[in-house]
Amino acid sequence: MSIMDPADFEYLVNHLEQEGDLKDSIREVVADLEKRVRTMTAKLSKVHSTPSSEIPSLVKSVLSTLDPCKESTAAIAALIPPNQFWRWKDLWARHLQSSVFVMAFCEYLTSGGLITLQTCSSNLGIKEEWKDRFYLQAEDYLQGIITMINELSRLAVNSVTMKQFETPFKISQFVQDVFAGFSVLNLKNDALRRRFDSIKYDVKRIEEVVYDVSLRNLNDPNGGNQAPNVA
Repeated sequence: MSIMDPADFEYLVNHLEQEGDLKDSIREVVADLEKRVRTMTAKLSKVHSTPSSEIPSLVKSVLSTLDPCKESTAAIAALIPPNQFWRWKDLWARHLQSSVFVMAFCEYLTSGGLITLQTCSSNLGIKEEWKDRFYLQAEDYLQGIITMINELSRLAVNSVTMKQFETPFKISQFVQDVFAGFSVLNLKNDALRRRFDSIKYDVKRIEEVVYDVSLRNLNDPNGGNQAPNVA
């Protein structure tokens, strides 16, 4: 007596093949998104050696790659079957986090403010009707914001090298405000909580830069920002 009907076995084989084909298709589209995000990240890394007067043109260059990302997100959403977001989300989560980092950093450089999750979703072309297939999770948004803070601590150091002595003070105030906001969140995601803890070191690093600049009278936070002339 046959334990398993051959038709059932054939169904399983076909199902596994279809699932494998779907995974390959998703990975192919996600690779396009990764490439575009990586391009934006590479351009944005130049901020550490760019004079403040040239920052607007740098941001514009970075964001010119953002619109094409909408093609990638739409293609991913079109591939995911209904109600299967959680099954496939790990394939693209890291790249969405990186895209949030890029958008958040550009927003800070442009306005000095913090970009919202809703704005990030809109910038990526993510639609409400995709929510059972593809959307920007709060956890991924927060991961991107933490990466931005990590990068701002670097910028605080490098800006002094470029004699932009007012920049660390602005970064310090912004990061402290964001850190205060994180502090009221009940983070249940272990990986996210560990990364949040790393912000404390960024805050300390930035404070040390601010202290050093102040000690050397290189900046007057009330208005002056030029290094004193030494006879």
